[in-house]
Amino acid sequence: MTDLSQKIEQVVSVLKETLRDFTPVAFANSLGAEDMVLTDLIDKHRFDIEMFSLDTGRLPEETYELMHTVRSHYKTPLRIYFPNVKQVEEYVAANGVNGFYDSVELRKACCHMRKVEPLRRALYGKRAWITGMRREQATTRGELEVSGYDISNRMQKVNPLLDWTNDEVWAYLKENNVPYNKLHDRFYPSIGCAPCTRAVTPGEDIRSGRWWWEAPESKECGLHTNNVIPIK
Repeated sequence: MTDLSQKIEQVVSVLKETLRDFTPVAFANSLGAEDMVLTDLIDKHRFDIEMFSLDTGRLPEETYELMHTVRSHYKTPLRIYFPNVKQVEEYVAANGVNGFYDSVELRKACCHMRKVEPLRRALYGKRAWITGMRREQATTRGELEVSGYDISNRMQKVNPLLDWTNDEVWAYLKENNVPYNKLHDRFYPSIGCAPCTRAVTPGEDIRSGRWWWEAPESKECGLHTNNVIPIK
C-alpha cells in the first residue's frame, strides 16, 4: 500500500468516526484543492455529510465555474450561503466597496460579514464541521489537531487532511480526475475573494497570495480561530 493510499484510508476512517460520534455533520467546502479531495471522498463513500460553500459576493469567476461543475459532477448536493445584504450595504456605505484594504480591522470586519456570519447560519444545528485545513498551509495553522472542540462554534471541528502535503493533495486530484479551480494552474495555490487573492511566485509561501498586504500572523478570515480544545 502506498503512503497516499494509507492517508486516504485514514481520512475515510476519520470521517466515519466523526459521523458515528457527532451526527449531524457539515463540510465547509471552500472549493480549494484540499476541499475538492474531501468532496470526492465524501461523495464516493456516500457519507451523510451536508456540504456547503460560502458565496461572499466577491469570488473569482473561476470559483463560480467550479461551483457549477461540482453541482453537475457529484451527487452530494452543494448548498450555498450568502452574506446578509443589509450588513453589506451598511459596510460599503461606511467604508467604500474596497474598504478592506485600509486596515486589518476593516478587512476582518469584511471577512466576518461575508464569511463568519454565513458560516454560523450554515453550521446551525450541527454537532461537528469538517474542513480541508492543513498544517503546511500557513504559520497560523501549525498547532492544529485532527479533531478538537471548537469553542467559538460550540461543536467538534475536524481537519481530516491535516498532515497531507501539497504534493499528496495534487496526486489525489490527478489520479482520481477530480475537478479543481482553474486558477490553481495560474499559480494561485490558495483562493479566496478576488480582491484579496493574487498569484504567487516560485518559493513564496502557499498563503502569501492571500491578503498579501498584511503580516503573515494576521492572515486568517475569522472562520478558523485558535479557540479549539484538542482531543488526544
